[in-house]
Amino acid sequence: MERQTTSRLRKLSCAVAVALGAALLTPATAAQADDPYQVLVFSKTAGFRHDSIPAGIAEIQALGADNGFSVTATEDATAISTENLAQYEAVVFVSTTGDFLDDTQQNALFGYVDGGGGFLGIHAAADAEYETPAYEQLVGAWFSGHPAIQAATVRTEDLTNPATSHFEPAWTHTDELYNYKTDPRPNVHVLQTLDESSYEGGTMGADHPITWCHPQGEGRSFYTGLGHTVETYADPDFQQLLLGGIEYAAGQVTADCAPPVGGGGDEPTAVEGESYSSSSGVQPAGHGGASGGQTLGYIENGDWAGYASVETEGATTFTASVASAGAGGTIEIRSGSATGTLLGSVAVPSTGSWDTFSTVSTQLTGTGSGPLFLSFTGGAGSLFDIDTFTLGGATAAR
Repeated sequence: MERQTTSRLRKLSCAVAVALGAALLTPATAAQADDPYQVLVFSKTAGFRHDSIPAGIAEIQALGADNGFSVTATEDATAISTENLAQYEAVVFVSTTGDFLDDTQQNALFGYVDGGGGFLGIHAAADAEYETPAYEQLVGAWFSGHPAIQAATVRTEDLTNPATSHFEPAWTHTDELYNYKTDPRPNVHVLQTLDESSYEGGTMGADHPITWCHPQGEGRSFYTGLGHTVETYADPDFQQLLLGGIEYAAGQVTADCAPPVGGGGDEPTAVEGESYSSSSGVQPAGHGGASGGQTLGYIENGDWAGYASVETEGATTFTASVASAGAGGTIEIRSGSATGTLLGSVAVPSTGSWDTFSTVSTQLTGTGSGPLFLSFTGGAGSLFDIDTFTLGGATAAR
């Protein structure tokens, strides 16, 4: 089916008028009589309400009219039921906020996706259902805050996915740029990241995913943190992103959305930072909130730790839980020795406290074999502590 979003330049005011004039509980008119598949758009809010919700609904309706799927828009939570969801290939949450689903509705949503349905979350879909870990798993990460609306560089990691294949590697976009409570990378396939050096207010460091996808049971999940402003929905690049996400979630196109760990074999076991077999400068540090009550601590510039039981061959990702009341710094992931082959590196920001942990993650571009070594660089004094880490894609530990 030919996609038409890039050639279709609609006036946003007309699109919003369509959304506001339509009854929320009635299906939109589809462009094709046979309506090959159906999409449910859900926009209930129990917290902050975004002014861009009508524009989001109107844009999805227009995408359906141009690309052969019908759209039903609702804010009635009773629509999230096992019986009702069965008629849809995908459900789209448009900036839903707060706690808006009861236990039965949550179970219906999770069962629908796990059983083969599709989910797409837009922007504040991550600012919801904070008491339900299964919802965090479905979306990928929970919202933690945002700076003022501003332009930023969005870097596209996957230039083959149907949702992002139209992008150049770097895209300048103005939006409200979400920070998340955790880095979702270990559990999702990241499509786009934010370059925090290009704007003010990012808190996730060198790895700041903003658009991602992943299998969910027998179904599919897609999320983008973009979509706060009304203007975003008039951007042809964002329109194409939404279309690709909907088509993936609905099972109309295939895409590699496997996460970096757990998709092709056993998920790697988290390694305790303080379980090093050789070191220079570092020591275990006691922290009640850390796994096992200890971290790899007293890390200063030039220190390192080696892990004889952790093999680096085939490693593709590195993820660590870190804390810092110091200046932060950089973890270098090396193979064979403290000065061996550099597989990759990741920046560690100050978290404000030695007992406040956050997750940092990076893709590894170097290749090597032999035991893992972590080398540390930064300014003066104590830099950061490492609680646990995983090395995704590596062969079994020695």
